[in-house]
Amino acid sequence: MRRPLLLLRKLHRSLPIAGGLKSSRRPPDSRYTGVMRRLIAVLVCATLAAAQEVSQSGLELQAARAMVSQPERARNGMVASAHETASRIGVDVLRAGGNAVDAAVAVGFALAVIFPEAGNIGGGGYMVVRMADGRAKVFDYRETAPSAARPGLYRDRQEARVGYKASAVPGTVAGLALAHARFGTRPWRELLQPARRLAKDGFPVTYRMEMILRLQVPVMKQFADSRRIFLHGGQQPLAQGEKLRQSDLARTLSRLQKHGWREFYEGETARLIAADMAANHGTITYEDLRGYQALEREPLQGTYRGHPILTAPPSSSGGMAMIEMLNILENFPMPLGMEGSVASRHLFAEAMGRAFHDRALYAADPAFFEVPVVRLTSKEYARSLAQSIRPDRAGATAAISTGGGYESESTTHFSVADRWGNLVANTYTLNGFYGSQVIARGTGVLLNDIMSGFTDREGDRNRIGPGKRPVSSMTPAVLLTRDSKPWAALGSPGSLTIPSTVAQVIVNLIDYKMPVRDAVEFPRIHLQPSNSEINAEPGAIVFDVGERLRSFGHRLAPKLRSQGDVHAVVIDESGWRLGWSDGRRGGRALGY
Repeated sequence: MRRPLLLLRKLHRSLPIAGGLKSSRRPPDSRYTGVMRRLIAVLVCATLAAAQEVSQSGLELQAARAMVSQPERARNGMVASAHETASRIGVDVLRAGGNAVDAAVAVGFALAVIFPEAGNIGGGGYMVVRMADGRAKVFDYRETAPSAARPGLYRDRQEARVGYKASAVPGTVAGLALAHARFGTRPWRELLQPARRLAKDGFPVTYRMEMILRLQVPVMKQFADSRRIFLHGGQQPLAQGEKLRQSDLARTLSRLQKHGWREFYEGETARLIAADMAANHGTITYEDLRGYQALEREPLQGTYRGHPILTAPPSSSGGMAMIEMLNILENFPMPLGMEGSVASRHLFAEAMGRAFHDRALYAADPAFFEVPVVRLTSKEYARSLAQSIRPDRAGATAAISTGGGYESESTTHFSVADRWGNLVANTYTLNGFYGSQVIARGTGVLLNDIMSGFTDREGDRNRIGPGKRPVSSMTPAVLLTRDSKPWAALGSPGSLTIPSTVAQVIVNLIDYKMPVRDAVEFPRIHLQPSNSEINAEPGAIVFDVGERLRSFGHRLAPKLRSQGDVHAVVIDESGWRLGWSDGRRGGRALGY
């Protein structure tokens, strides 16, 4: 009996109340200390009573999970997003009888108000929906290049990243509306009301918003409406605790409530955007807005060790790359306890290198180029790639072009599970922080800088062209149990690191049996295809592992910053809804 009791004592000493692991978000107050000590006492009694029936290893695992790794838990529904207020809005929709798609629409519009660095109605993205009855769809609302887009349009790359020429035609409003029309149950007007109220009444600025706005000042100050709303009309960004009100955006949302989603593309909002573009040498016209279409696609499907996976097909390359990575890894044992090991990090790096090589060769908008998705995501193809991996030697994969387009890490993701077992995974973006930095005059709408996602090289599949969707790495994903019951929804921002991040969390869940909290928080790596270096978060590759990887021929480049920002929801075997929002950037999972 000594080892279980020693384990409990060690766990007690490691709890946040004793200044140990930073695994809890609660402050170390005396009430919490008392609760945790009583919990430990109960566990000690339970240990003594069950000593004859419970194996030592099983007890250790149960105790560790109960005391260290608890995510948010709820019986009926769960929302995980980058902002607590947005998650609460989604939960309110679920509590009022809405389904996961209803909640996703409300969260998407709320983040456009309260998380303007990436949440948006002036950008685009992808939503994976898997209904409890087995129906599944992907809504591709990636932005499209305006009709004026041609090679040679930009004098330099900066023009494609900042200002009026940087924006492609926004897709978010059309995409959320298409998902709502297909699967939603609550009135459209009702779902936009929380976002409209937030915009009208305002909300307190966070420390994160203040810090990011400080970085935007040199560029954002050039644009009148952006300067007025976010910089006090000058060069001083909003400070933590100040209230941010967005009256123009509230009026835009009100028009969308009254007239429906087409108002954004055909009504006063569209005319305001087009007029501001014309006055500032922009490229988006009223005809471009009116002609935009979100697309309903069949999910890209794969499996990992018998678990079905649904994700976004091209125009995104992320799902394709993620499934290829997992298919390769499936050819190798990844037993419990291997996480973080030399073998695990080596295999991931090799799988990533091969998947990114194929991404560079084949990723494209399928409306313009054929993408060999079936072959690249087949088990047979993965087996042939796996056979080229040596257990103790880095592959000879050369540095490859990533397609030349710019993808920012400033995307955001949210996930939803409802009482019926419907799941939504949604990733969307403005590209860089605050997109092009332009708020279209009179609308309150921050516009994207997605035109920087194209290249200008002759013959490149991702070369700029009218009506084209630039290649994306966004990888919203839904996981099912081996018998095809709903299990998890997840995704992440992070540019090229997105498929790497999502694949690692899936392996953590399936192979390493981690609870969702640990699966998300576990340190991550990424093979940077442009130079074949392994980027590693702090703690992802410990010294001895790093030395072994170098002896294999790998080049290591530790990251100074974190990788990704996963927001995940899980339905466990007993039907509980679990959620976790990544501690790397913040956010909150909430349920009811």
